[in-house]
Amino acid sequence: FITGPDVVKAVTGEEISQNGLGGADVHAETSGVCHFAYDDEETCIAEVRYLLSMLPQNNRENPPRVASEDPVDRRGDVLLDLVPADGNRPYDMTKVIEELVDDGDYLEVHERWARNIICALARLDGQVVGIVANQPQTLAGVLDIEASEKAARFVQMCDAFNVPIITLLDVPGFLPGVDQEHGGIIRHGAKLLYAYCNATVPRISLILRKAYGGAYIVMDSQSIGADLTYAWPTNEIAVMGAEGAANVIFRRQIADAADPEGMRVRMVKEYKAELMHPYYAAERGLVDDVIDPAETREVLIRSLAMLHTKHADLPSRKHGNPPQ
Repeated sequence: FITGPDVVKAVTGEEISQNGLGGADVHAETSGVCHFAYDDEETCIAEVRYLLSMLPQNNRENPPRVASEDPVDRRGDVLLDLVPADGNRPYDMTKVIEELVDDGDYLEVHERWARNIICALARLDGQVVGIVANQPQTLAGVLDIEASEKAARFVQMCDAFNVPIITLLDVPGFLPGVDQEHGGIIRHGAKLLYAYCNATVPRISLILRKAYGGAYIVMDSQSIGADLTYAWPTNEIAVMGAEGAANVIFRRQIADAADPEGMRVRMVKEYKAELMHPYYAAERGLVDDVIDPAETREVLIRSLAMLHTKHADLPSRKHGNPPQ
């Protein structure tokens, strides 16, 4: 902590212990100051070794690659059961990550803070990748202030150390609320947008289910420079969900109808049929391909191989001007 419990009590009258003010659990779960926290030294040292095994010696080297015995073309048929087609049903995104990466092994960064988004280091065919993924199990996977900062920091770290970035999208939007707006969610969301736009490493995004509104754009959409964008057949790319969109777009028709509820149901059905079918995104160039979920691992690995020699020149400048 910057200011100890005694000073806090003298200035504000609040009584709190040292651990309660600035202990490991507080910084791992509440403040986000601490990336990792463990119960004992042995586990901590083992995890530090694991972390170092996936990072290069410096920013001019590539992360260490290892031989993998996990087949490139291993099918992930279980993914069809892991991810419900119903966009309102939650699931655990970590199970999806385990199914995709080598041997199901990954190291989550900031695991206990901003749990509505996952940031993890893993390997695909022995190559280190950084994974940014929404977590539908927490707050439905929305982006909020803390999630935006967590993901932006992770994207910048991956870019600094030549780690390709894979983004798994299932995001219903930014978290609404007075606290979020007054807290500057626009500023903080822009940090994630800036981080992705500034990254020169290979960037691959995959839309698993829904991708709504501005949150879809800042999560490495094709419009901000993703190298390759894929989608599962259940994808829905839209400003918002069908029910919410229909209520806004067809407000007059619904209000003027003899049977408003019947009209609303019909408008929602039409909106879904015309704008939210599985191939809407591909038809409009929002994604490069709609893929079989069971083949996701193979598609990602072959995409990384194709992007292996990617080189992007940055403009000559001292530094960028990121949003704060």
